Amino acid sequence: MKTGLVLEGGAFRGMFTCGILDVFMREGITFDGMIGVSAGAAFGCNFKSRQLGRAIRYNTRYCGDWRYCSFRSFIKTGDLFGGEFCYHYLPAHLDHFDNDAYDTNPMPMWVVCMDVETGEAVYHRCDKAGDETFEWIRASASMPMVSKVVEVGGYKLLDGGMVDSIPLAKMEQLGHERNVVILTQPEGFVKQPNKMMPIVKWVMRRFPHVVEAMAKRHIGYNKQLEHVRAQQAAGKAFLIYPKEKLPIGHVEHDPEVLRRAYNIGVARAEEILPELRAWLAQE
Repeated sequence: MKTGLVLEGGAFRGMFTCGILDVFMREGITFDGMIGVSAGAAFGCNFKSRQLGRAIRYNTRYCGDWRYCSFRSFIKTGDLFGGEFCYHYLPAHLDHFDNDAYDTNPMPMWVVCMDVETGEAVYHRCDKAGDETFEWIRASASMPMVSKVVEVGGYKLLDGGMVDSIPLAKMEQLGHERNVVILTQPEGFVKQPNKMMPIVKWVMRRFPHVVEAMAKRHIGYNKQLEHVRAQQAAGKAFLIYPKEKLPIGHVEHDPEVLRRAYNIGVARAEEILPELRAWLAQE
C-alpha cells in the first residue's frame, strides 16, 4: 500500500509547510510519492533533495532582495517573484540546490499547473533536477495577474492552485491509497468568491479560460476540502494544518515573520508526530 504526501500552496503561508517538512526530514519520515502545487511545489522540492533547513534559510536571507519578490521585480521582469532569480540564479549560485540528491531520491514528485489555453490542470512528474524541472515548478507557482505565462513542455502555464489547490484525488488516482495532506489554512476554513474578479476579467482578458477558472475556484476548493475530510474520516488521509490563521500574507519581506510561520509548522509537526507515526504504521 503506497503512502503519498500532498502539499497545498498559499505563497508565503508555505513557510508553515517548510517547518513540517524539515521535521519529517529530521525524523526520517519518507513517502512513496509526493505532489505539490504552487508554493507546495516550490518549497516541497527541498524535501525530495533532502535539504533540511534550506527553504527557511534562503527565504529569510533573500526575502528583502528586490530580485526575489517585489513590485520592482514585477515592473522590470513581469514577475512579482523573479522567475530567473528565484528558480535559476539562486539555486545555482546563492543557495545550492542538490541536483544529485534530488535525482537519486526514488520518490517521484509531481507538480500541478494550469493550462492557460484550456483552464485545465496539467500534472507533470519532475524526475530530474535542472532548468526544465525548475520551469515546471515556477509555472506551478506563477500567480495570475502578477506573473508571466510560463512556456514549458509545449504548454502555456500558470499557477496550478487555480484549478487543483489540494491535489489529493490525483495522488489517489496515481495509486497512493493513503496520504498525508498538509494544508496552510486552519480547520473550518471556507474559501469565499474572489472579490477582485472585475479586475481579473480585465487584466486576464486574453485568457478567458483562466478567468473562468478563477471565478469558480472557491467552489472547487471547498469541494476538495470536503473530499479531504471524508478521506480523513475513512482513515485514508492524515491532515496537518495550522490551529489558527497563520500570521503571514502572500508577500512578506520581514525575515522574522517568515521564521514565525516556519516555527509554527515545526511545533505543529512535533505535536502530531506520535499520532502520525502510529497512522503511518497501520496497514
